[in-house]
Amino acid sequence: MFNLNKEAKLAYTMLIPTISIVFLIILFPIFGNFWLSFKEVKLGDLRAPQPIIKEKLKTKDIEPGDDILIEYRFKNSSQKKPIFNIEITDKISKFISPVEIAEGCSVNNNLLSCYFEEWKPKYNEKIIFKFKANDNFEIDNFNPKESKPRGVADADNILTNLKFSLKNFQKILQKNETIENIKVTFLYSFFATIGALLLGISAALLLEKNFLGKGFFRGLFLFPFVSPVIAVAFTWVYILDPFKGFLNNYLLNNEFISEPIFFLGLKKVDFLGFDFPFTLFIVILFESWRYFPLAFLFILARLQAIPKDLYEASDIDGATRIQQFFYITLPQLLGVISLLFILRFIWNFNKFEDIFLLTGGNAGTRTLTVQVYDEAFALSNMGTASSVAVLIFILLAIFVFIHQKIAPKDIEE
Repeated sequence: MFNLNKEAKLAYTMLIPTISIVFLIILFPIFGNFWLSFKEVKLGDLRAPQPIIKEKLKTKDIEPGDDILIEYRFKNSSQKKPIFNIEITDKISKFISPVEIAEGCSVNNNLLSCYFEEWKPKYNEKIIFKFKANDNFEIDNFNPKESKPRGVADADNILTNLKFSLKNFQKILQKNETIENIKVTFLYSFFATIGALLLGISAALLLEKNFLGKGFFRGLFLFPFVSPVIAVAFTWVYILDPFKGFLNNYLLNNEFISEPIFFLGLKKVDFLGFDFPFTLFIVILFESWRYFPLAFLFILARLQAIPKDLYEASDIDGATRIQQFFYITLPQLLGVISLLFILRFIWNFNKFEDIFLLTGGNAGTRTLTVQVYDEAFALSNMGTASSVAVLIFILLAIFVFIHQKIAPKDIEE
């Protein structure tokens, strides 16, 4: 008889590699993002302050007995942080001897050593060291750059210290654009998800029946999803171009419009007396078209699993096709629709490349993910970028919690 305790230990031991991989790939980046969100980190702070040392030979045409001047340039790499306990070493040619060297420096066994207690921020100094060429000096064998100076120092690393702050969150929440970006993100994610689901349901219902060429059309409907995003995005940009685009040329040539329409450049247009987010609507259309094949595949698979007896019984009872859809098909699809909704909403909420390729976040399409990119790489504020990413995580966590509370029971079980 097996020892259950030993089996349990073996099972947990075998899970260690998987758990470690999950931690490294998923949990560690999340932890790192939260860590950065509480620190005022700039892009330049990602590298810890360190000493920079360069040397340059100032004397030419050297003969035995001549004085040799070597210039050392000492620099603190940080513009804001001091560094402490700086230790510098450099190998000196055996053909020269020290004459005058800087305070805090010494030469022993052809090794130059220097120690400095502190270099303040922006520290940058040039110091001349004087050496004398020995009697056995040979210019062909002398190369002061043969060995590279090395330096080590202690510095306060903002990435690893235990000083935390809420200033990043204060900055982003005090910006009016953040509230607007949250609104745009929710509108974009919700309606793009609904659009993809509606197109997916329509396509699944259309291609569920047997007809000639069914396989070809099913494959054709997958084209938007499997195509590279950069290719389809630039195709849409070209089609919607106000001057060279096919759509504008067609509308102009057939006199549907009198002047080109900037489909990807109109933030709002007047529609029935209120401001309609026109470009955001175009982006939502693109997102719905690009990702409806995923919903199509899931829903088609679920449709084919619905018992045919239900439809036969409803035919006997005289139910119409519309009644069959609302009372048989739709209830059977609610579970997969709910699952697809939460998955697609999360993916849309985190989507960056589609909007960035289409509009760059302009014309009222700036979402929270675009704000993360702008904060990190346009403004070099890694801390505030991380705080926006944490805000995205919190909003999604709240949404998922609410969805789980109202989701159909067959999803939860």
